[in-house]
Amino acid sequence: MSKSRTLNLGTGSFVVLGFAALFFLTTQTTSHGLAVFGPPRYEITAKFDNIGDLKVGAPVSMSGVEVGRVAKIDFDSNDYKAIVLLRLNARYNKIPVDSDASIYTQGLLGGKFIGLTAGGADTYLKDKGKIDFTQSAFVLENLIGQVLANFTKSKADAQASGAADTKPEKAK
Repeated sequence: MSKSRTLNLGTGSFVVLGFAALFFLTTQTTSHGLAVFGPPRYEITAKFDNIGDLKVGAPVSMSGVEVGRVAKIDFDSNDYKAIVLLRLNARYNKIPVDSDASIYTQGLLGGKFIGLTAGGADTYLKDKGKIDFTQSAFVLENLIGQVLANFTKSKADAQASGAADTKPEKAK
């Protein structure tokens, strides 16, 4: 009987440790984590025409330094734009109000992130502030579509001009 009791205690301990490890990894690898352990933050919003595949938890960087994360993505049905809530570390509280936000791609096949470029104003973004100057995501599919459309158009134009050159002239 003591053998099965020891086996049950060992199995139960193993399961509890497994759940604790899973909980720890979840809080460390996701952008949400536990806010209790994080530094103080403030939130700002930015509106974009197209966010591509930007996700909640994507980094927000300035001059290559991560200054925050994307906290929420919503849709404004009045302006037909995406509203992105940025949660920035409070120690980066001197970002000028005329700064701009752009959506970039990390590497060739990487995810999206938001890059902030400092403006020149003497006043700074505050909690619940708004970035007015934004640049939407570069959508690769749109570029490929435009290249293909231009290629087929130039090919059709070349065939049309070639056909016009080969028409025999009428004798006078």
